[in-house]
Amino acid sequence: MKPSCNNSSVVHGISAGPIGADPSGRGPVAGRVGPCQVARAHCKWRVFCATRWLCLRTHLYNDCVPFRHVSSKRADQRLTERRNPASTNLDRLSAEAIVRLMNREDSKIATAVAREIRSIARAVDAIVHGIQRGGRLFYVGAGSSGRLGVLDAAECAPTFGTSRKLVQALIAGGRRAVTNAVEGAEDSVRNGELDLQAKKLSPKDVVIGIAASGTTPYVLGALKYARKCNATTVAVTANRNMPVARIAKILIAPEVGPEVLTGSTRLKAGTAQKMVLNMLSTAAMVRLGHAYENLMIDLLDTNEKLSERSVRILAEASGKDLSAAKHALRQSGHNLRVALVMLKKKVDAPTAKRMLKTSTGNLRRTLGES
Repeated sequence: MKPSCNNSSVVHGISAGPIGADPSGRGPVAGRVGPCQVARAHCKWRVFCATRWLCLRTHLYNDCVPFRHVSSKRADQRLTERRNPASTNLDRLSAEAIVRLMNREDSKIATAVAREIRSIARAVDAIVHGIQRGGRLFYVGAGSSGRLGVLDAAECAPTFGTSRKLVQALIAGGRRAVTNAVEGAEDSVRNGELDLQAKKLSPKDVVIGIAASGTTPYVLGALKYARKCNATTVAVTANRNMPVARIAKILIAPEVGPEVLTGSTRLKAGTAQKMVLNMLSTAAMVRLGHAYENLMIDLLDTNEKLSERSVRILAEASGKDLSAAKHALRQSGHNLRVALVMLKKKVDAPTAKRMLKTSTGNLRRTLGES
């Protein structure tokens, strides 16, 4: 109820009698109050009443409106966006102190990746199964994460002798984004879907979304489209319980914690992602038979350095000297598999090729070592 502003009121337990009355209650004080004083007193009293009424209304309103508390958990959901307590004085450190700090933080990465070994192995098995059925592997990412995907995909062909179409990378913003920042490219869910749609995705394919934050719209769009196509989906992120985790069938989330430079996910998060991608592509290709012992048996000798490496690999694998290895490589048309069969089984190149074809390219089986 609105408080009364008459000449006698009680506000917060303080009694106020009629204007000009003696506080003791014995009546008016003669000779002390004139007409002007009475008028000023009335004005002050009305201002006091109006002020108290506004305060009362404010309290009533605030009591009725629910308080929206922003939980610290919600604000800090992305570990990669938090500040690292160990580096709050980063700008005051010497060069050596900064490098030592970064080195200490980097030591946590391998441990974080180790916690994801089972998930990584599941993804490797999925990649192998998909490729054996005629599928392909796609990396999808934006910014630093996208560039790591491009890097790993580019290395697969020369390292394992595979087709460049077998392992491909899509980066938000296209080729230009590999060397330059393309503003806003990662913010489009639709572009992620369209870029993958252009690849004519099939259920045999495997799509790996790389997003340090776990919230990149471009990656989310690609993974959602991949699910529609019944392709196998994998997420590589540094933040668990993010949207990307709810879309992907397999989640790989090495949580490396806050970065030395707040939010710069090219640091610990990026290193963890690179380690994961190394494991995925290398383990998958080895399981598919693109290695003999621990040697790159399908290496493409596209330059002088790689040609010399091919000779050394063949010599190591066959137990022959470098001269014999060079001769066999020339006879085989620089095919390491054929050359190794020639040296180990003591046959010519055409025979070695037939033997490999009979065993569907399985080198161990061809050599009788399976």
